[in-house]
Amino acid sequence: MKKLFKKKIIIPVFAVCILLGASSFKGDFFEIAKQIEIFTTLFKELNMNYVDETNPAELMDNAIKNMLNGLDPYTRFLNEQDVEAYRINNAGKYSGIGAVVRTYKDKMLIIEAYKDSPADKAGLKAGDEIIKIGDTDVATFKDDATELLKGASSTGVSVVYKRQNKTNTTTINREDIDVDAVPFYKMVDATTGYIVLTKFNQKASSQTKEALVNLKNEGAKKIILDLRGNPGGLLSEAINVTNLFVPRGELIVTTKSKVKKFNKVYKTRNAAVDTEIPLVVLVNGSSASASEIVSGSLQDLDRAVIVGARSFGKGLVQRPLKLTYGTQLKVTISRYYTPSGRCIQSLDYWHRDADGKAVKNTTFNDFKTKNGRKVQDGGGVLPEIQIAAAKTNALTKALLLNNVIFDFATNYYYNNKVASIADFNFTDANFIDFKEFVKESNFSFETETEKALTAAINSNDSAIFGEEIQDKYKSLLVDINKNKFKALDKYKDEIVKNIEDEIVKRYFYKEGLYEYYLTQDDAILTATELLNNTTKYNEYLK
Repeated sequence: MKKLFKKKIIIPVFAVCILLGASSFKGDFFEIAKQIEIFTTLFKELNMNYVDETNPAELMDNAIKNMLNGLDPYTRFLNEQDVEAYRINNAGKYSGIGAVVRTYKDKMLIIEAYKDSPADKAGLKAGDEIIKIGDTDVATFKDDATELLKGASSTGVSVVYKRQNKTNTTTINREDIDVDAVPFYKMVDATTGYIVLTKFNQKASSQTKEALVNLKNEGAKKIILDLRGNPGGLLSEAINVTNLFVPRGELIVTTKSKVKKFNKVYKTRNAAVDTEIPLVVLVNGSSASASEIVSGSLQDLDRAVIVGARSFGKGLVQRPLKLTYGTQLKVTISRYYTPSGRCIQSLDYWHRDADGKAVKNTTFNDFKTKNGRKVQDGGGVLPEIQIAAAKTNALTKALLLNNVIFDFATNYYYNNKVASIADFNFTDANFIDFKEFVKESNFSFETETEKALTAAINSNDSAIFGEEIQDKYKSLLVDINKNKFKALDKYKDEIVKNIEDEIVKRYFYKEGLYEYYLTQDDAILTATELLNNTTKYNEYLK
């Protein structure tokens, strides 16, 4: 154990060197050195003298996590695996089978096989349960079995899987998988192009440019850029995407930090593809960071009308810093400000409530766009045209988390033929089938009310109420359990939308789902209608 300790103790010692070298940025040099020395001696004595064997790596990992938990959620320690995942996410390329795989109730399930990927070519489909990889039984494998699917390009892996109670075997030949930033683009009508941008990796601006140019060649005179659900990514790519629609030399974002070298002004550096084409940008509560730089700057420059729901509100910038043994620290280094001077950060992680949660900004400051329109800071990007965001209720969440909708879609796929997206129609009869499926699946979930009542019954205070009150509580629990499934009808619209999304992907992949949205999605329909009304569009930008 002492030999292992000597190897691991290098991390805090190295941290001493790093922080002492960086102490010029802080006025509390002595306090930093003091706290590091305390931690180093504590770590040493704990590992050498604790009554049971300790794992220095686990102790260090827990110490680091707890230290960073007091800051914002974006400042994170990245181990070697995290660093590789971070690299893949930014590069948009990896070697593998090209599928989303998830472990659920000790089962490894294919959630999605990407179109034309190795998994797709090998015949794997959503809902397949992988029971063996090579010579390894998934059920008895103690570590993460999904790692066995990874490997170098041009190598093969044998997979045994179960589908509809039948066992099958196939060999998957791994390939280099491209993770597209723009998975879909198409003409909505004769003159309106639609582009989906899902992430800001290294391909974001080049693929958005390619989509924009191709759509213009197909006759697009107006563009919808969909950033909904886009969590962000590379700052440089956000600037380059914005640059497609605004001229060279335009201020896009300013970053401000306590460290002088991180105080920067970012302007567009290239010629735009089109500075005049009418543009609508779609955002929602999952559009964050780089998505908000694009939408916020285009809004400030009066270059686009924003449609949808208020964005997430992440106005912080991170940078990875290399540590020892292939690890990194992804640390928040600055706040960013859009051209009008506003920071759209929503949560204040440096002031917390009694429960330790970050305080949400409720008072906003006014700023002016290029044309003098009023915009505000502090709560994300607020669209000019707001469309109520779908709020997932407890029942729908439980149906999704327990794979009930997923499993129903699997059964639907193997029992129904759908020749084209236009032919697909989820009927009232289908929803009745779904409700029967829910009952037969032994699905159950506990509402917050049930949890509170159960806690009250089991608490020490229950004796004070007497048996009569306790019996009423228990009777109420029974009635709630009997009636909560009636909520399937109450939340039918929301549940059906999730079912339709899952079913469409089974037949036509994710690309087909985007095409389905062109005629079904409220935000896309609203954006198309606006772009077809030039007068109304221009009024929003005045």
